[in-house]
Amino acid sequence: MIPRYSRPEMVAIWSQETKFRIWFEIEAHACDALAKLGVIPESAAKTIWDKGGAATFDIDRIDEIERETKHDVIAFLTHLAEIVGPDARFVHQGMTSSDVLDTCFNVQLMRATDLLLADMDALLAALKKRAFEHKDTITIGRSHGIHAEPTTFGVKLSQAYAEFSRCRERLVHARAEIATCAISGAVGTFANLDPQVEEHVAEAMGLTAEPVSTQVIPRDRHAMFFATLGVIASSIERLSVEIRHLQRTEVLEAEEYFSPGQKGSSAMPHKRNPVLTENLTGLARMVRAYANPAMENVALWHERDISHSSVERMIGPDATVTLDFALARLTGVIDKLVVYPDNMLANLNKFRGLVHSQRMLLALTQAGVSREDAYRLVQRNAMKVWEQDKDFLEELLADADVRAALPEETIREKFDLGYHTKHVDTIFRRVFGTA
Repeated sequence: MIPRYSRPEMVAIWSQETKFRIWFEIEAHACDALAKLGVIPESAAKTIWDKGGAATFDIDRIDEIERETKHDVIAFLTHLAEIVGPDARFVHQGMTSSDVLDTCFNVQLMRATDLLLADMDALLAALKKRAFEHKDTITIGRSHGIHAEPTTFGVKLSQAYAEFSRCRERLVHARAEIATCAISGAVGTFANLDPQVEEHVAEAMGLTAEPVSTQVIPRDRHAMFFATLGVIASSIERLSVEIRHLQRTEVLEAEEYFSPGQKGSSAMPHKRNPVLTENLTGLARMVRAYANPAMENVALWHERDISHSSVERMIGPDATVTLDFALARLTGVIDKLVVYPDNMLANLNKFRGLVHSQRMLLALTQAGVSREDAYRLVQRNAMKVWEQDKDFLEELLADADVRAALPEETIREKFDLGYHTKHVDTIFRRVFGTA
């Protein structure tokens, strides 16, 4: 987590202040449940809430205690006892450190996910707006980086919208995966705790009780969560790479907004580089990188070890903070993206009608020519465009073999761009529910 790629609201979720506040709430809710069960005095539970709830935890003091105890939860509980007084002896009754750590981690991941979902909603709104704006903006579709057939820029953006809609659905499911609570004590048997305590804390914290925790919440849940973040990052990269290609000087069909006073190069004053989408490509690599250690965290020794702990202290904040920043940055790129319809049309026409080769192939086969012969006839005229800078339509009209199969009117009709956009409304209805 570095400030350059961080936004305050997400960073706050992972602050020491937030973490200790969640730890306190977990402990205090557990005390409420214990009081209802008659295990501890109700007055003690009230005192813990009153004094701890009003306190500002001293992080330096907790760190000081931890330097001696070498145990973060004990350090916090010791500091809490300094605040609460004698009734603090009822805190953490029958619980183990993982009950606090795992439950807190999942609360933080849930809160982070809520911000990410809001980020995705903003991105989807920007994509939808620009997709409808350019629904009928003709552009060339490419495969292997080579001109293929016409499409519209709106269709390109509708694809991105559909992809991020799927990402959002996955994120909702990922949130549900990690929205569990474990207050089950050593090795997860509830030997010193009634399961009702776990149920009470879970409800109070907006979680569900983990069916069987073995002292730690199973990390397959977290592996799924971070893998989902990695998929979202890959979708960010896909759209970013598309924009980077479209901004190349030789293409220049779309371009990141270049603000007044912005500089593109320390050496070349003319430069306007796709720096934001290049940055997003790099950030996507980092978010994906966090998925692998999350998967390696699944295999812990027996009921519990802490080999996962150091990993999660890093990947929890880093993955969510980075993805939050990336989604917000991509939304800004899409919202301000400069689109050049004239360049799109010029690029489409650059190779003088080659993009209509499939229509000619189909027309010849429908006129009775074998597919092999039809392909040969179309390709030999297409190669003249590539190699001799000829006009595809003119070459076809001058080809006796082609003319023997098709009249001039039919050949010319196959060069109508509108043919390629006749189902755009259908695509938009499928993606957006309306055309």
